[in-house]
Amino acid sequence: MPSAINAAVAQQTGAGSVPSATISTTTEGAGGGTGGIYSAIISRNQPIIRVKEKTYEELHKKCLEKNILYEDPDFPPNESSLFYSQKIPIKFEWKRPREICENPRFIIGGANRTDICQGELGDCWFLAAIACLTLNKKLLCRVIPHDQSFIQNYAGIFHFQFWRYGDWVDVVIDDCLPTYNNQLVFTKSSQRNEFWSALLEKAYAKLHGSYEALKGGNTTEAMEDFTGGVTEFYEIKDAPKDIYKIMKHAIDRGSLMASSIDDNLGFSYGSAPRSDIGELIARMVKNLENAQMTHSTVDYQGTDERPAWTIVPMQYETRMSCGLVKGHAYSVTAVEETTFKGEKIRLVRLRNPWGQVEWNGPWSDKSEEWNFINEAEKIRLQHKIVEDGEFWISFEDFMRHFTKLEICNLTPDTLEADKLQTWTVSVNEGRWVRGCSAGGCRNYPDTFWTNPQYRLKLLEEDDDPEDEEVICSFLVALMQKNRRKERKLGANLYTIGFAIYEVPDFMHGTKHHLQKDFFLYNASKARSKTYINMREISERFRLPPSEYVVIPSTYEPHQEGEFILRVFSEKRSLSEEVENMIEAERPSPIIFVSDRANSNKELTADEDAGKDGEKTHVDEKKVSAATKARDGSEEEKQFRNIFRQIAGDDMEINAEELRNVLNNVVKKHKDLKTEGFELESCRSMIALMDTDGSGKINFDEFRHLWDKIKSWQKIFKRYDTDHSGTINSYEMRNAVNDAGFRLNNQLYDIITMRYADKNMNIDFDSFICCFVRLDAMFRAFHAFDKDGDGIIKLNVLE
Repeated sequence: MPSAINAAVAQQTGAGSVPSATISTTTEGAGGGTGGIYSAIISRNQPIIRVKEKTYEELHKKCLEKNILYEDPDFPPNESSLFYSQKIPIKFEWKRPREICENPRFIIGGANRTDICQGELGDCWFLAAIACLTLNKKLLCRVIPHDQSFIQNYAGIFHFQFWRYGDWVDVVIDDCLPTYNNQLVFTKSSQRNEFWSALLEKAYAKLHGSYEALKGGNTTEAMEDFTGGVTEFYEIKDAPKDIYKIMKHAIDRGSLMASSIDDNLGFSYGSAPRSDIGELIARMVKNLENAQMTHSTVDYQGTDERPAWTIVPMQYETRMSCGLVKGHAYSVTAVEETTFKGEKIRLVRLRNPWGQVEWNGPWSDKSEEWNFINEAEKIRLQHKIVEDGEFWISFEDFMRHFTKLEICNLTPDTLEADKLQTWTVSVNEGRWVRGCSAGGCRNYPDTFWTNPQYRLKLLEEDDDPEDEEVICSFLVALMQKNRRKERKLGANLYTIGFAIYEVPDFMHGTKHHLQKDFFLYNASKARSKTYINMREISERFRLPPSEYVVIPSTYEPHQEGEFILRVFSEKRSLSEEVENMIEAERPSPIIFVSDRANSNKELTADEDAGKDGEKTHVDEKKVSAATKARDGSEEEKQFRNIFRQIAGDDMEINAEELRNVLNNVVKKHKDLKTEGFELESCRSMIALMDTDGSGKINFDEFRHLWDKIKSWQKIFKRYDTDHSGTINSYEMRNAVNDAGFRLNNQLYDIITMRYADKNMNIDFDSFICCFVRLDAMFRAFHAFDKDGDGIIKLNVLE
């Protein structure tokens, strides 16, 4: 059975042999060529989604014309943009770069990994990703448009671009930055007058709602937001034997890569660390004041080029004697081989986003190993003896000390392969809705089947002459959306995963939602190795060509949220959500006379159109015989008497009288636990059955309504197994199906939200109201759909 684990202790575990409105797009990426590594990134060349009102260009032009500096109304320079959990004990001063130093620059000498020094925020995961980003100039220019300056056409406005769940988003900000004692509080450059890294951090904070939202996270999260790539996650102790080759290929292909060390203190990547904001700020103030005293005696030539005061976060308790820091993310900036004493040795270069605190073991900056390396090789390896946070470490020591490796691939081309391939990419957006489609993992068989289902058709086998198996390679990546942005509302990352089942042959080509029994008697063909609380979980698979269904889910049921499911395949494939057609069994051909004064009769509606367009009518003799048989029954006589007593001589009843009739009849059914119908429910029934707008229904209309209620009552009893008078909202899908209605996922979501109580149960009154409404809606639609093409045109009154 599936098991859930915390991201901090993620490891491969056995999961057992059986464990919304959506948007679907499919794109194909071309491999090979100099630009091949960029080709399969989702939406890479699609239009950018702009800010809510105006584009950066429009806002920039407006500020220049009015000779004003831009002020961002959506991310104002106050506490609301900083912290949401509590008020801070000190006051930050928001300043523009020109107020911080005399000669501010956006980028000095190109953006590089040494420009990033971490402040007090605890977003090393984000800064490690920035350091990786600077190694790829094409990606860097996409995220950080370089046509921005503090000199030419300066208007206090800047913009950055991030990949956001399938689209590139342009985030516009002003250049007001939080300071204390005229020093930047958060990320800063190693050069005091360079500001691209601080402004990039501010744009990312705006994207998530506040600076505090960036506290604690997973490096791959930011790497994907910079690239639109897909991430692979390795536990180093369980990594493949050729992990060095995988890392080397990743660097060569421009993949972003980071590594970290477990801190053994319960810190979980993907969830905010439990630190007190007030305490953090107090320590930061102390650090800043100490730094100011330390630097006050140093005489710098001018103010522009003096180094920024780098304040290392107060996490020394996690620093090991070798200089490495536990619970901390490092960028992997190079993977190389060199010759040492006649033997080949493998090296890994890492960077601490603090901008200092380095490894002090073999191959560190000042280690004796470098004495045996010639100058040309030192230049090739960019060896420098400087406390900048970057250092070399042997591959063996890297494997010994580090616990996690994260690789963000710009295409999902297998890193073990020696040449790029062409991949097909499909994207499906969906949601888990509590009480309807948030079914949890396979451990919850009563609800698992209600999760969103996505059909995957693997149509062609891989082109691999060395592989005799008829097999299709593909990668599945499941990402949950907006959880970081919703932290201020108490949201944390869900524990997520997915399972893949083969669709039976007789269901190929259909879009039917697989039912509960299927999952009880069929094992999954593949699945995520574990359920884990990270923003995205991804995995590679190899399966024979066939039709499959992918079931994304949270570990626990009833957890509501949005997600994006991406499928990358080597050959042609199709991926789409299982979505039923909206239809109903043909409504019974009954219409009612509007002129109640002349008639209180039931008329038969047209059943089918003849070839010449004329309507044929139901056999009146048959209807008459059926009516007489029903009218002669004892139940019918009692029913008519009750109706007459309440309705009076005109034989018509209003909503209050309808409630009395229904409740009198329902009381006779002792096996049905219900408090009867509410007045509002009966008003709704009247409105749906009333054909002339009188606010009343006649006996025949009521008779028809009661016949329906009796059939729906049997369905309700079937699913009310505990005789509680309610059914679980997850069973509503089956109940609706049994009543002859076929709905899509969006309508099931609406039904749950409209009719289920806080415990996700639906009582008899709500159940009947829902079915009356469905029946009336389908009846009305079919009445307007004259030509039967499933499309109707209505005027305002209709």
